[in-house]
Amino acid sequence: MKFHRVSIALVVACFATGMNGCTSYQARPIEPAATADQFMARSLEDARLQTYLREHDVPPSRIGWGLNALTWVALFYQPELDAARSKWNIAKAAAITAGARPNPTLDITNQYNVDATTGVSPWTLGPTLALPLETAGKRHARILEAQHRAEAARLELADEAWKVRSQVRNALLRLYPTTSLIEEAQRDEAQLVDVLEHRFREGEASRLDLLQAQLALHQFTLDTQESRKQRAEYRAGLATALGLPAQALDDAPISFDAFKVLPPADAIPIRKARRWALLNRTDVRRALADYRATEAALQGEVAKQYPDVTLGPGVEWDAGQMKWGLGLSLTLPIFNRNQGPIAEARARREEAAAQFFAVQARAIGEIDQTLAGYQQVVAKLATANALLADQRKAATSAQAFYDAGQTDSVDLLTARVELAKAQLDQARTLIEAQEALGALEDALRHPLVGAALNTDVIEHTPRPKDAM
Repeated sequence: MKFHRVSIALVVACFATGMNGCTSYQARPIEPAATADQFMARSLEDARLQTYLREHDVPPSRIGWGLNALTWVALFYQPELDAARSKWNIAKAAAITAGARPNPTLDITNQYNVDATTGVSPWTLGPTLALPLETAGKRHARILEAQHRAEAARLELADEAWKVRSQVRNALLRLYPTTSLIEEAQRDEAQLVDVLEHRFREGEASRLDLLQAQLALHQFTLDTQESRKQRAEYRAGLATALGLPAQALDDAPISFDAFKVLPPADAIPIRKARRWALLNRTDVRRALADYRATEAALQGEVAKQYPDVTLGPGVEWDAGQMKWGLGLSLTLPIFNRNQGPIAEARARREEAAAQFFAVQARAIGEIDQTLAGYQQVVAKLATANALLADQRKAATSAQAFYDAGQTDSVDLLTARVELAKAQLDQARTLIEAQEALGALEDALRHPLVGAALNTDVIEHTPRPKDAM
């Protein structure tokens, strides 16, 4: 009976030791009403946001919130980054799981012999310890695969950060001020209509001239109304890109200084940039990490051809006699040698290789296509700038002739309307050029104007858990 008590004590001790390091469960329920209130309370004046901006040397703009500052606001608030960061944390946890060694098992068998003779113990007690031993480097391959999966998830987070920056840039560019130019053209056209209506009543202007001016005025009026509607929508779109409610931008001054810089097409080191992108674009690197993960997975499936071993040292108390034993068990690879999983892993590796080549080819195509578009729109902008300069000269000459009494108000107002149109065309062409520049930067995954994102910053959650 003494050995029986020792066995029970051993089981209790092992169980207590195993449970001592267990993690306890902590509930974190989500209350939709509370999270909605937290979202609606977000603002550009949040103290934690201001601290975050100071920590990363983002100075406040005297003019307003520009592209750089708004990008950092999005990095602070954007929930898409939180989701990508969570995926990376899952992948890192999977790497911990992959490195865990299998636990031994303790098997205790107790038997009682009711027909035991007098003087002989009726108990047969046999605690056996099973120690699983992995062979052929299976654990190493499993760890390697999980590490590459985690790296792929980290690169996906970095790629998501670039997408956030791109969305902020595009949303800010849509807000580029053109409404005032349309309103200016509308005012000049309205004055021209008033003059032509007066002249038409006096018989000094034709109905055709008046109708053409009225049609132009109606078109400017529609353009003004559409521009105002779009401006409200685009402002809400910018708030969405930042991870803020629309009301957070109601009184916020916006700066468009970032769009004043447009590098010449021939000044872009495209060969160097293309090679850099093919090696460093986050989606290319992520595809490479995925391929390396499939390589490690194939290595692990090949290793599974070789069986693991389980050692079973044990001791048995048999009718008063102590017996030591050592068991050995393994799976015999008789009916299959893991051919199916190996073939699947090999096919996945081929798929990952094809995916990597496809990502690289897509990157080359995007770079070449966006560069060609950028070169054309830069030339188009140069033409628009030249036309605007000529129209300014024409408007100045019309004003001078009018002041000298050599022309009438119709000629002056017509020149002003044409100048307003040229200014609007130039602004729209500038927006088109900045869109092309943004597309080229997206293809390179690197800014051509301004500083690059520090991917190390986005790896840490910028907000406390209670401020999600």
